[in-house]
Amino acid sequence: MALTAETESRLYRSLRAAAGAAAHLVALGFPTAVAVLARPGSSLFSWHPLLMALAFSFLMTEALLIFSPEISLLRSFSRKVKVRVHWALQLLALLCALLGLGIITYNKHLNGKAHFVTWHGLTGLLTVLYATGQCAGGVLLLYPKLMKNWTLAKLKLYHATSGLVGYLLGCASLMLGMCSLWFTTSVTSVSWYLAMLCPLLTSLVIMNQVSNAYLYRKRSQH
Repeated sequence: MALTAETESRLYRSLRAAAGAAAHLVALGFPTAVAVLARPGSSLFSWHPLLMALAFSFLMTEALLIFSPEISLLRSFSRKVKVRVHWALQLLALLCALLGLGIITYNKHLNGKAHFVTWHGLTGLLTVLYATGQCAGGVLLLYPKLMKNWTLAKLKLYHATSGLVGYLLGCASLMLGMCSLWFTTSVTSVSWYLAMLCPLLTSLVIMNQVSNAYLYRKRSQH
C-alpha cells in the first residue's frame, strides 16, 4: 500500500527527529565514555583524548546542530542568539583542540617519541590547523564588507560547506584515534564497533543538515 505524501513527510520528520536526538546523546555520551576510559589527571597523556573528544564530538557537533530547524536545542531563540552560541562553542572547541594537540606534542617530547608519524597524528594536526582557519574565516561573516565581491549568502554557503569538511576531518581523526594501541587495548569486541559508530552517526546527521540547507537555499532562489 503506497504512502501518501503527508504520511511520508511525517515519517521523514520523525526519522530526522530520532536521528537528531541520537546525535545529541552521542555528542555527550562519547566524551563521557572517553573520560571514564582515560581518567584525566592520571597522566599527562590522559588529557589528550578527553580534550579532543570534547572538541570534535561534543562542542563542534552541538555548534553545528544549533542551526538545525528540527533538532536544535535553541529552536525557539533568534538566529542572532544561535550565531553567538555557535561562535562560543566553536571557539571552545578550537581551544580544546589546541590544548589537546599541545599536550600530546609535549608528552611525545618528554618520552622521546617521534611526532606526527601516524595517520592519526597527521590527520589530527591537519584537523586542528583546518579548524583554526575555519574560525578565522568565520570572521568574514561578521564583517562581510571585507569581501566586497562576495554576497553574504555566498559567504554563508561556503562557510557551511568548508565547516562540514572540517567536521568530517575531526570525526576521521577520532576514528583513527580509536585504532590506536591505547584505545584498542582497553576497548575490544562489540564495544569498539559501537564506539566507531558514534562519529559516523553524528557525521551523517550533520551532512544531512547541511545538504538540506543547501537544497532549501537553491529552491528559494527559484
